[in-house]
Amino acid sequence: MPDRNLTRLTIRRPDDWHLHLRDGAMLRAVLPETTRHFARAIIMPNLVPPVVTAAHAAAYRDRILAAIPEGDTFTPLMTLYLTEATDPKDVRAAHAAGIATAVKLYPAGATTNSASGVRDFEKVRPVLEVMAEIGMPLCVHGEVTDHEIDIFDREATFIDRILKPLRKKVPDLKVVMEHVTTQDAVDYVRDSSKNLAATITTHHLIINRNHILAGGIKPHFYCLPVAKREAHRIALVQAAVSGDKRFFLGTDSAPHTDALKLQSCGCAGIFTAPNTMSCLAEVFDAAGKINKLEDFASLNGPRFYGLTPNEDTITLTKGDPVSYPAHIDTEDGPVTVFDPGFDLHWRVEE
Repeated sequence: MPDRNLTRLTIRRPDDWHLHLRDGAMLRAVLPETTRHFARAIIMPNLVPPVVTAAHAAAYRDRILAAIPEGDTFTPLMTLYLTEATDPKDVRAAHAAGIATAVKLYPAGATTNSASGVRDFEKVRPVLEVMAEIGMPLCVHGEVTDHEIDIFDREATFIDRILKPLRKKVPDLKVVMEHVTTQDAVDYVRDSSKNLAATITTHHLIINRNHILAGGIKPHFYCLPVAKREAHRIALVQAAVSGDKRFFLGTDSAPHTDALKLQSCGCAGIFTAPNTMSCLAEVFDAAGKINKLEDFASLNGPRFYGLTPNEDTITLTKGDPVSYPAHIDTEDGPVTVFDPGFDLHWRVEE
């Protein structure tokens, strides 16, 4: 039966391999939007101050666990924020104790709360060598931050200038290129024989740079890395629906209040946690590849991280359009939910 004829699909419960939960009131408000459908998530460490040590990660994990709604099951997979002062011994201990699943590399200044990130990559090489030894993945925000490099070229430049040399120096290091946005990144992953994978976000499968800029600036479509040309979006869709085990879901769902988004220098981030599975099903269905959704959302990520796919399942059904709230309320203010710009016919059965 052709995929487009399917109206009901049961898949293993998905995981989110790139998620921002923030902290405090925002954490308590947005976490239920993830735990409703997802079993696990890689939690980003760019708090203020950042989650740098094993002790920080353990404390943050406890706050997340305390905020899980009653009746939901969810495992936060913690990351450590890599700085030039990160202690390799602490990283080793955090991994051995099951506190930290991965380490996150932010080039200094690349995105929200990244000022503590890396400027001199040689200074973190001892940490990377320990990670390669113990099999701990490095999650990479793959953009250079040089002002002379056009913002639309920063991912491709990062691959050539930073990532290729780094992987040659530490070839056994497992690397996840997070939230890839270009054909360049897709090709680089496909051309690599081992130890490299990439996450793709919900929103980058749907929007291109016209969505942000054409007909007036749309702050709720502004994210980093910024969405690129339509040709790049198509390349991301082709990678996602291919079933290639090196590509998997990382939503990069990133909540900011409307007050922080709608200003002269608004924050980068798109909040997709509530409707991601409906959006993804729509994208995969339109491509005639709805049967590949389980690979992308539920199987490829665990396999790269050396984890077992979830045993429990979710079921999506196709029918009349499903609606989602335009925003969720938090004690800090409303957070706008991603609007894909088209009807969503797939819903997760509750």
